[in-house]
Amino acid sequence: MAKRKQANPDEMSFLDHLEELRWHLIRATLAIVIVGTVAFIFKDFIFDQIIFAPARPDFISYDLLCQIANIFGSDKGCINEMDFIIQNRTMGGQFNAAIWTSIIVGLVVAFPYVIYEFWRFISPGLYEKERKNSRGFIIISSLLFFMGVLFGYYVIAPLSINFLANFTVGDMVKNEFDISSYIGLVRSSAIAAGLIFELPIIIYFFTKIGLVTPQFLKKYRKYALVIVLIVAAIITPPDISTQVIVSIPILILYEVSILISAFVMRKELKEQNKLKKKQA
Repeated sequence: MAKRKQANPDEMSFLDHLEELRWHLIRATLAIVIVGTVAFIFKDFIFDQIIFAPARPDFISYDLLCQIANIFGSDKGCINEMDFIIQNRTMGGQFNAAIWTSIIVGLVVAFPYVIYEFWRFISPGLYEKERKNSRGFIIISSLLFFMGVLFGYYVIAPLSINFLANFTVGDMVKNEFDISSYIGLVRSSAIAAGLIFELPIIIYFFTKIGLVTPQFLKKYRKYALVIVLIVAAIITPPDISTQVIVSIPILILYEVSILISAFVMRKELKEQNKLKKKQA
C-alpha cells in the first residue's frame, strides 16, 4: 500500500483539511478504544481499587481529613462508616457501567496522545518559531490534566460522596444509590477538574491570538472570583467548606494564568521591538 503523503498546508483545500482532521480523529479514537479495551479486561481491579475506593471509610482522603481535624482538636472529620449501598436496578446496568468506565479510563490514559494528534493537526499552520516555543505544549497540558483528574478524584469526589451519603431528610429514608449515579459523580468530578486545570493553557493561546491580556484578566478578577465560586458550587455538594477547598486551586490557576499572559505579552513585545529595529 502506498504511503500517504503529508500535504502542504499552504496548498490544502477545505476538503483536504477535513480529510486530515478525520485521520487525526480516527487515530485518537483508536488510542482511546485500545486503552479502553485493556481497562475492560482489568475491570475488576479498576472498580474495586479505584472506582469504589472513595465509597470505603479507609480511603486515603478520609484518613487525611481525620488527621487534619485532629490537629484542630476535633473528630468531626473522621469517618468510621459509609451509611449507604450501591445497587443496580437494570438488567444491563453493570455491563453499561463497565463499558462507559472503560471508555473514560481510555480517554484519561490516552489524553497525551489525543493532545498529540490535536497538535499535529494545528502545528502545520504555525510559524517555525511558534512551533519551537510551544514544544512543551503536550507535556504541560497532559500534566495539568492529570493533576486536575487526581484533584477531582482525591478531593472533590470523596467530599461529595461523604456529604451526600450522610445527608438525609428523615430516618425513614435510606440511601441506596444506583451504580450509574455513583459512577457519574466520580467521573464528572475527575473529568471536570481535569478540564478546569487546563485554564493556563487556554489563557496562553487566547493571549497569543489577542483575545485576552493580563490587564483584562486583572480588571475582571473579581468577576472571575464569582464565576469560580459558581463552578465550585456546580461540581461540589452544597457545603461551604467543600466549595472553598475546591475554589482555592482554581483561583491559584487563575493567578498563574495572569502571569502566563503577562509573559506571553512581554515576549510578543520584544519580538515586535526586534522587528522594528531590523526594519530601521
